[in-house]
Amino acid sequence: MHPIAISMGDACGIGPEIIASLWRREAPADAVVVGDVAVMRRAVAATGGGLAVASLDRLDAALPPRCLPVWQPDGLPADLLAAPLGRVDARAGAAAVRCIEAAVGLVQSGQASALVTAPIHKEALHAAGSPHPGHTEMLQALAGRDGQLPPVRMMLANEELRTVLVTVHCSLRAAIDRISREAVLQTLRITGAALRRMGIAAPRIAVAGLNPHAGEGGLFGDEEILHIAPAIADARAEGWNASGPFAPDTVFMRARRSEFDVVVAMTHDHGLIPVKYLGVEQGVNITLGLPFVRTSPDHGTAFDIAGRGVADAASLAAALAMARRLNAAAPRTGAPDSA
Repeated sequence: MHPIAISMGDACGIGPEIIASLWRREAPADAVVVGDVAVMRRAVAATGGGLAVASLDRLDAALPPRCLPVWQPDGLPADLLAAPLGRVDARAGAAAVRCIEAAVGLVQSGQASALVTAPIHKEALHAAGSPHPGHTEMLQALAGRDGQLPPVRMMLANEELRTVLVTVHCSLRAAIDRISREAVLQTLRITGAALRRMGIAAPRIAVAGLNPHAGEGGLFGDEEILHIAPAIADARAEGWNASGPFAPDTVFMRARRSEFDVVVAMTHDHGLIPVKYLGVEQGVNITLGLPFVRTSPDHGTAFDIAGRGVADAASLAAALAMARRLNAAAPRTGAPDSA
């Protein structure tokens, strides 16, 4: 099996440090970092030192035991170390983009088996001129072929709860406008297919409404009547075990009690707050719909603690473990609904 590529993330945040901490803790033999060698050596020093950083010229190079292997792509800013820790910096944004592009290239060329991404900062991406608001949209663009973008969705999961989003990185006002019968139905199809690939033969999909009490029969909004309920009916006609729309303030508790395998939520915060409230330490972000496996920690760059060497690598470790599980379960068909 080819190694799993881990992109470095924002050099000014905790991404490099949690990678260094992960290697110090478990020294994964099946992964390689795509990043800046000097930045990773700084992260190793911040987290206690005593860990060699090996600069690779190829992914299959022989390595000494217990070292952190780093493959540095070309095109990184030469003065990246000058970007101040804990601050938004265009150089860090540009480096993050380049590392993601290079890591995706490794996966697409068959040199890497999956992608795990350390946290990036959306303002830094914008400062670097990236047109993408986050990982999900960037990976979707990189996975596109012949001008066609694969339909993708974000899943956040831990041991207690899974949630998938219909809309992701946009304003709440724009998110409401993007909710349609087709968007919800497409999300249900992608979710069901992904859970089957994860080993759940007949996934039970709960659909959260958009409005309080799921609209209360139209008293508090009609999106459930016009878009969400018809999409659920369409999905059921296709054979998916989808139900709802349920009140958003209670459906996550029902899923946590194992009544459902996953909750489909209409907007970013509706879906992510319940999962993150249970603890970011074990949360994993999974991009559904890509023709390759991609996972990520469920937290951000944590600029407030960057450089202190105290960031917890648990979510990154969970993301790497999930990538291994999905690698083992997912067929390499390139189908757009693969998890």
